[in-house]
Amino acid sequence: MSLNKERKRAMKITVDRLWKKETYTIGKMAIDGEYFCNTLEDKVRDLTKESKVFGRTAIPVGTYRVTMTYSPKFKRVMPLVNGVPQFEAIRIHPGNKAEDTEGCILVGENTVIGGLTNSRKWSDKLNKRIQDALAGKEDVLITIKD
Repeated sequence: MSLNKERKRAMKITVDRLWKKETYTIGKMAIDGEYFCNTLEDKVRDLTKESKVFGRTAIPVGTYRVTMTYSPKFKRVMPLVNGVPQFEAIRIHPGNKAEDTEGCILVGENTVIGGLTNSRKWSDKLNKRIQDALAGKEDVLITIKD
């Protein structure tokens, strides 16, 4: 009799917030501990001390499940970050400046101050990685760190 139990593997995405500015936050994203790309989010606010500003507040630190669902706004299947307190319809998607986030996480290369370039390329790569993990019956989790 084997004592080894089959474990369900999880794809682990981590966002480390590096530069928290007045109107945006730049971070780096890793997948399973390996650097993947940069991120751009709205301003980080301590929601225990100040109010959320709709469309201008980064999601709270924590770990969330990621699924792939159809976005009516973007008219394509994209990563959805589930269970974010006080937030709805949080996606990981392409964009170049903080005004593009509306609370979501943008991916790309931080080659310009306060923004991203090559965002669609990195979004497409991330979508493929997440779709492959989900097709392999893996959970996909994202952890946001300050």
